[in-house]
Amino acid sequence: MTGPMPLTLASIRQAPKAVLHDHLDGGLRPGTVLDLAAQCGYDQLPAQDADALGNWFRDAADSGSLERYLETFAHTTAVMQTAEGLRRVARECALDLAEDGVVYAEVRFAPEQHLQRGLSLDEVVEHTLAGFREGEQLAAEAGTPIRVVCLLTAMRHAARSLEIAELTVRWRDRGVGGFDIAGAEAGYPPSRHLDAFEYMRANCAHFTIHAGEAFGLPSIHEAVAFCGCERLGHGVRITDDITDSESGPKLGLVANYVRDQRIPLELCPSSNVQTGAVPSLEKHPFDLLARLRFRVTVNTDNRLMSDTTMSREMLKLVDTFGYGWSDLERFTINAMKSAFIAFPERLRIIDEVIKPGYAVLLG
Repeated sequence: MTGPMPLTLASIRQAPKAVLHDHLDGGLRPGTVLDLAAQCGYDQLPAQDADALGNWFRDAADSGSLERYLETFAHTTAVMQTAEGLRRVARECALDLAEDGVVYAEVRFAPEQHLQRGLSLDEVVEHTLAGFREGEQLAAEAGTPIRVVCLLTAMRHAARSLEIAELTVRWRDRGVGGFDIAGAEAGYPPSRHLDAFEYMRANCAHFTIHAGEAFGLPSIHEAVAFCGCERLGHGVRITDDITDSESGPKLGLVANYVRDQRIPLELCPSSNVQTGAVPSLEKHPFDLLARLRFRVTVNTDNRLMSDTTMSREMLKLVDTFGYGWSDLERFTINAMKSAFIAFPERLRIIDEVIKPGYAVLLG
């Protein structure tokens, strides 16, 4: 019997991982952005070399403001307006995640932001799903199989959320797993989109909500109590409802409910620091929430803007909080339990892929 493998970036890449919160338009390869911009005549890019462009995205996203962070997406969505562009970005997304050891991924994007060149909402979804399938096939051939599920996002400042919810249900048996709303939180509460969430619930369909990232507890309360979300996108501000007392942390009504109901928190450590949701990784409440036994999950959010991967996010948590393999396994199983796929399939990936993979690393 050998001991556990040392925790390094290389060894963590071998670990089977599951990501629930990854944005398609936040994960492009810089070289692909340049190629697609040249093909479609987009001339607004801030740099003309892949390395310089990658650095620009990271630095521009590092402003400490969610609004400023979101501005970087104008460049990626601009080059994702054609069938070929969407297909390529989706294919490379699946391959990049698989190469990092991700075995299950839910990747989200907002179809309404990809209509500038005449594609319909259904065509946008069709070409993106085709790209994911191609990526899955190539990853399987390379010996790194991955299952990719697509989530459709509505923009919270727009008025198309019901339409996107209907689109989600229309494509749910063909690779779309659920629905989400995203964008600037302040001034755009989730309850503005109640008809979309009621439609999802009426159709027994899955949805998550970006809440508790830039805006505090009211956003989480609405998402959970009024909208009935199954997961919280970020949800990091749940700590606004946790206070210190002599006997230890004391949970308020909302925090207790989220923990009791096992509502998963899609936590994105690097991104939360970049957008100013938390001041630093050391002050990220990930560890507090993990110790209080919330259902915490590790996620990338936007791999291009945060210059990150699932393995890098896990390594940062290991370095910051001293986690071991069994912790990383627990966070991965948390994510897999919370996936928007059928229960038997979740169990199969946990029992046949995740647990055996970690057993090797644990020695």
